[in-house]
Amino acid sequence: MDYDSIFRSAIDRLHDEGRYRVFIDILRTKGNYPNARCFAGHNGPKPITVWCSNDYLGMGQHPAVVTAMEEALHDVGAGSGGTRNIGGNTHYHVDLEAELADLHGKESALLFTSGYVSNEAALSTLGKLLPGCVIFSDELNHASMIAGIKNSGCEKRVFRHNDLDHLEQLLRDEAPETPKLIAFESVYSMDGDVAPIAEICDLADRYGAITYLDEVHAVGMYGARGGGISERDAVADRVTIIEGTLGKAFGVMGGYVAADRTIVDCIRSYAPGFIFTTSLSPVLVAGALASVRHLKASAEEREAQQAGAAMLKAKFVAAGLPLMESVTHIVPLLVGCPVKAKAISDILLAEYGLYVQPINFPTVPRGTERLRFTPGPNHSEAMMDELTSALVEIWDRLELEFRQAA
Repeated sequence: MDYDSIFRSAIDRLHDEGRYRVFIDILRTKGNYPNARCFAGHNGPKPITVWCSNDYLGMGQHPAVVTAMEEALHDVGAGSGGTRNIGGNTHYHVDLEAELADLHGKESALLFTSGYVSNEAALSTLGKLLPGCVIFSDELNHASMIAGIKNSGCEKRVFRHNDLDHLEQLLRDEAPETPKLIAFESVYSMDGDVAPIAEICDLADRYGAITYLDEVHAVGMYGARGGGISERDAVADRVTIIEGTLGKAFGVMGGYVAADRTIVDCIRSYAPGFIFTTSLSPVLVAGALASVRHLKASAEEREAQQAGAAMLKAKFVAAGLPLMESVTHIVPLLVGCPVKAKAISDILLAEYGLYVQPINFPTVPRGTERLRFTPGPNHSEAMMDELTSALVEIWDRLELEFRQAA
């Protein structure tokens, strides 16, 4: 068996399809986000501006967060000491879970090492605990949600994206006594659209289902205290389980679920992805704790981000660039070809010092390849003008299609 040729062929296929992923080699500059230094292909670091980070609010650079992490490092050291049930249940973990439960108006919360792990562990565990459960999943759900549903061993029903009629049809087809779980997201990060949470909760009530809401692209950024779309729309109390991340708007690392005490205790007690994993370093937890507390009290970052996203969208539209419809902070430009999407990204970085990653299949469907911009509170109007001008020049150079300016 020629194992090497099999592996090489797998990589060659990605190159042939134009979707081989290249990771940029950068260092962010503390206190100066979105500025960073790029090391790839340069004689020393080259200054760049980052346009695609999921550190949406720049909290990974916030003085309160950095200070909290430094203090924790000097107070307790680097690592947690093991799994939560052995030696890694630090007081920082306890405090952060209390803050997250309060953020979402739930009785309890549980920390994981990432948002992927929290989705996979929680959904797979819930499905195994509910006898004969059927899980209803939005077709655009995160890969981590799909993995959790698959690993639950449950039957799955996939409903068309945000299609309430299709979801109701699928719910109606199941026996009333069948345990049901509806899994969906609040903000879908590739298109920037939002789920009809209240209406999905209405269906859940009507057909005896529980709900699982992924808020990873919304926590910190929506709602009066950063509780996400469910807080903004005053429906958090109707959602059974809310899942979030600490690695995006909160700027650090980790994932969590929040729900009533019994559900959280079941996940804590049965989920292998929690039980057998070394807990987050208290340094990371201290930083996340500072970030959550700050964003509960401060709307400044949220408001500046929303203003920045609206401004960049307006500039793209005025320039005739193919902005995809988005009602959130996500600013996607349609390219429709993986090779061209990568070419635009490469030119922006090499010639203009502007960094945005191309988004290709399987993250998005073939033919909808795009560039996904995430302007934050620290992206200035001058930066946006520079980016827009660069994109217009590249669109002309590559003979890409413009849209009629508004």
